[in-house]
Amino acid sequence: MVALDGGFSGETFLAEAAGERTVVRVYAGRGAARGPAAAESDAAVLRLVRGLLPVPEVLEVRRADDGAGTPALLVTSFLPGERLDLLMPRLGATARTTVGDRLGRVLGRLAQMPMVRAGELVDRDLQVRPWPFPGDLPGWVAGHQDGLATWMAGEYDALLAVAEQAQQLLDGLDRACLVHSDMNPKNLLVDPATLELTGLLDWEFAHAGLPVTDLGNLLRFDRDPAFADAVLAGYLASTGGLDGLTDPGLLLDAARAADLWALVDLASRRGENPVTEQADALLRAIATTGSLHAEPGRESWQ
Repeated sequence: MVALDGGFSGETFLAEAAGERTVVRVYAGRGAARGPAAAESDAAVLRLVRGLLPVPEVLEVRRADDGAGTPALLVTSFLPGERLDLLMPRLGATARTTVGDRLGRVLGRLAQMPMVRAGELVDRDLQVRPWPFPGDLPGWVAGHQDGLATWMAGEYDALLAVAEQAQQLLDGLDRACLVHSDMNPKNLLVDPATLELTGLLDWEFAHAGLPVTDLGNLLRFDRDPAFADAVLAGYLASTGGLDGLTDPGLLLDAARAADLWALVDLASRRGENPVTEQADALLRAIATTGSLHAEPGRESWQ
């Protein structure tokens, strides 16, 4: 087996036997920490959405065997395509718009997969366990204050103010759906010739949550207006104004507000990997400007 590039867990491998390529996920460090049912839960999510979204086929699932000292495994089919983070820099404006529209439509389809309540998916039956933390953004920020200890007091207070405003945007969203929760270009495969989305990978953070969460995740670091407009247009075309979100501007506001949950968590773990560093810089810019649409390097630090 050969480790696959793109992730930080170091638990995903490409395997080949008898001319057939498969992907093997080994639930060792981070995967094992999710509990004994993690592999079964991930497999259940893939089976749930297969045929509706471009996800791999589940070929085998194994629970950990403590007696034999072997970790849990999830074996899936290998999907064609190129990772979007590698392809995107080579795409012209028209191609980026095409990809953005198609991604938006896929996210809209995902946002229409309802769940009974918000929370984490805990087993192969995809039972939902409520989150064990405060249900609003200001409480979430307060719970991560220790991780933001390097921030100046003024920055932290400004973040709390942004969180309060963002929560007001989210209060109108009272429906839960299936959320991928790691919708970044490293987990998206695209056919370079047709620009069709061929794979939506790595569902380890999947949960039941807000419909706009994945939209905010996808547009977190890519602030190209043309790409964002295409994603939003595709999403609206797919959802038809679901959740009362019919205006692209308001939709983007809600998506960026929902993404604060992840940004705060990532920034509080600054130093773990490049993504946590990027998240810290972006969150500081948002706090300093008071704008969910801020970009690092363009804000005033006064």
